[in-house]
Parts: sequence; structure tokens; C-alpha cells
Amino acid sequence: MTTSAPGSFQHLFAKVDELESHFIDRLRRAIRIPSISAHAEARKECFEMAQMLREEMTLLGIQAQLKDIGYEKHTGLKLPPIVLGRYGQDPKKPTILVYCHYDVQPAEKSDGWSTDPWEMTTEEDGRLCGRGTSDDKGPLLCWLNAIEAFQAAGMDVPVNLLFLFEGMEENGSTGLRAALEEEASQFLADVDAVCISDLVWAGNTYPSIVQGLRGVLFYVLDVTGAEKDAHSGLFGGVISEPMSDLASIMSSLVDSKGNILIPGIYDPVRPVTDVEKEQWGNLGLSEGDLTDSVNGRSLHSDFIESLVHRWRKPSLSLHRLENAAPGAGATTSIPAKVRGKFSIRTVPNMVSSEVDKLVQQHINTHFRSLGSKNDLHINCVHQSDWFFEDSSHWSYQAAINATRNVWDHEPGLSCEGGSIPIALDLKQVLKKNVLLLPVGRAGDGAHSINGTLLRKSYGDLCAV
Repeated sequence: MTTSAPGSFQHLFAKVDELESHFIDRLRRAIRIPSISAHAEARKECFEMAQMLREEMTLLGIQAQLKDIGYEKHTGLKLPPIVLGRYGQDPKKPTILVYCHYDVQPAEKSDGWSTDPWEMTTEEDGRLCGRGTSDDKGPLLCWLNAIEAFQAAGMDVPVNLLFLFEGMEENGSTGLRAALEEEASQFLADVDAVCISDLVWAGNTYPSIVQGLRGVLFYVLDVTGAEKDAHSGLFGGVISEPMSDLASIMSSLVDSKGNILIPGIYDPVRPVTDVEKEQWGNLGLSEGDLTDSVNGRSLHSDFIESLVHRWRKPSLSLHRLENAAPGAGATTSIPAKVRGKFSIRTVPNMVSSEVDKLVQQHINTHFRSLGSKNDLHINCVHQSDWFFEDSSHWSYQAAINATRNVWDHEPGLSCEGGSIPIALDLKQVLKKNVLLLPVGRAGDGAHSINGTLLRKSYGDLCAV
């Protein structure tokens, strides 16, 4: 590992290299446990994974415990425990809370994987392939590896570490917010800053550190006409048809160039500065990094504008127009009830409640203009706010220095188009700076087939 780090850290990095095969074997054992929180039949593996983590942490001298968070209401299944851990209690050192999750997305070789997703393999370019390598077992275990490397080097870890590992992140983080609030004045009472390692770099070439996340509002629209589906040959042109109303409403929300058509929605959006654009230009990204994974067709001729629209401007996406009645029905039937689904990604400084008011007002106004005899119901089924952190905080500056030392490159500050609700939960409950520290790369395929993690990423956290 070639770095510009101080001499003491060169010794630490040498120990990382010596322990590499041991670290990889630890990850291999974790990958073999299919801890899929979304599958009832795999819930027992989530408990197995939690137990493995407690055992690994205990061997490293981490005070580890499993916190029972009860049962899942709609299934009656017992929720996987939260793994809590503490390493160090020196009052002279800052205390960092580390959040990761140990559950994973489903995976089958028949999905298109080149190898068994539950048996980790090493590719020719040094990537470790298997479900969970990048999201989030690999990043989670990096923290344990870092502690072990410090111990092997005979060096003192410069901070106290608290760990909070959950097993339901891929299934809604059920029970986590309540657990956070319960532990805020107890186990988490002395936290000085928070670090989340559940993200990836903005690209594949140069490291980046995430500063912001978009929020999301998800809507379901129901338009109802008749009591049951009707034959278009008998009733076409005779009865009011819900689908035409729904199609009109959905097309009034966004145009083909991605511009949101809801009046006032852009008004509170925080402007992007020239300094931010300049920093993004130094991330080593290209248009292909944003669109190649899906062979998408970019809406913007300027690459920086693509980043602006992905990271710092709201977007509205239409997801479904569905027949809401049970059964497939006849091909030429007129649906009695139809359902539309769309979402809005929000950015600083939008307020979800205000966005919802604008959306409701726009849709109701448009529907009234149709003079329709149908009934309309609007339901915002999910809201989570955007997240944007102060990068001048000492925690972010430490991460920038550490990443520079490991990768010999100045990390850029990026944002993410997606949402991580736990980031906002941690900030609201603990009222501390929340650092978003990526370990993997954009092309790791975190939720896709053949998920990977570059082996060198295992040195990432040792300098923090």
C-alpha cells in the first residue's frame, strides 16, 4: 500500500497488508450467512449474523451486546437485535458512534450472478465478489479490521468507538428509531460525532466523501369511476373513464425533460455555488459514470449539470399506472379504479410538509379543471427529509485527511441522489454531526448482481 501518510501510519498499513488474508476470510464467513431481513424464512440467519458479530467483536476486546427490539407488528416475527459495542473509554478522546447494517438484499445465482452470491470469490482485478461485500458487511467489518490492525501494530486507537449495527436496514429499519431514542441518554450519551459507512464513492476512480442526501416523498393516486370493470365496446364513450383522468394528472406533474411542473416547487431550493461545481469537476467522473450502468440517455449536454440535477435539484419520477381492481381483467376492459404512483426527491432547503401542500394543491386544481365525474384520492404514503451536513466539522476534516493519506488523492465532497433516513434520525436524536464515509465504489453493484468490494478498500478506515 503506497501512501503519503506519516511514518507511524506506514507501520499500521504494513500490518493491514500482513492481515489481509485474515480480514478477507472474516468477510467470507459473513457473506456465507444469507441475512436477508425481508424474507421471513431467512430471519434466523439475521440472528446468526448478529451472533457472529458479537463473537468477533468480543475477541477484539470490544464490549459487545445484543439489544432486543421486539417484534415486527405486521408479521409477528421477532426483529433481529441491534448489535451495540464499545471500544475505549478515555475521557480525553472523542467518542465516535459508527453505524452500519448486517442484513442484505436477496440474491440468487439465477438472477444473473456469475458465481454463488453466498460464496465470496476474488476476481482478477482484486475485487471481492459476493452479496454484502459492499453493502454493508464489507464496510462494517472494515471497522473491526481497523481495530485489529491497530492492535497488531501496537498502536492506540486515537478515538473511543461505539458501534450500532442493525439487522433491518434493507427492510425499513423497523424498531431502530425507538431504540435510538431509548439509548440516547444511556449507551449513546457520550457520543461526540457519528459516522455512517453505508455508501459508495461518487465514481470508480477517485475517492469522495458524501455531504448530502436527497429526501423522498412517495405518492399513490386512486381514481375511481364505476363499481366494476366495464367492456369498452359497450361502455366506451358512455361512462366516465378513470384512466384518462389519471393519465392527464400524471402528465401534468413532470415533462419529458425532467422539469417538475408543480408551481413553486423550485422556490426554496438551495443554489449550487461555483465552488461546489468546481469541486465536482475534480472528482474524476464522466457522464458514463452516471448513465452507463443502465444505458440511460442523459437529459443534459453538460456533465456538471447532470450532477446538479442528481445531487442538488429535486426530481419527480412517474413509477406506475395500474388497474387497481383485483385480477388481470380483459385486455379491452375499462378499469373501474386505477392507481398511479410517483415520487419526488427533495433537496436543501425544501420542507416536506410544504412540498406536500404544493403537490396536493396542484393535483386537485388540475383534476377540477378536467370537469371529471370520477373520484380522486391522494395519499402520500412515505416522507423522509433530505440531509446535508457541515463539512467544516472536525469529523469531516479527519475523514478528508484519512482518505487523502490512504489513497494519495484529495477526496471530493459529493452528494447522493438516494436517501438514507437513518442519517437524519441519528442527527435529530443525538444532535451531533453525522459523517457519511464511503468505502466502496460506484460500480460495486450494491443492490445488483455480482456485488463487489475492492480489496484496497480494507485500508480505508485505518487512518480515521
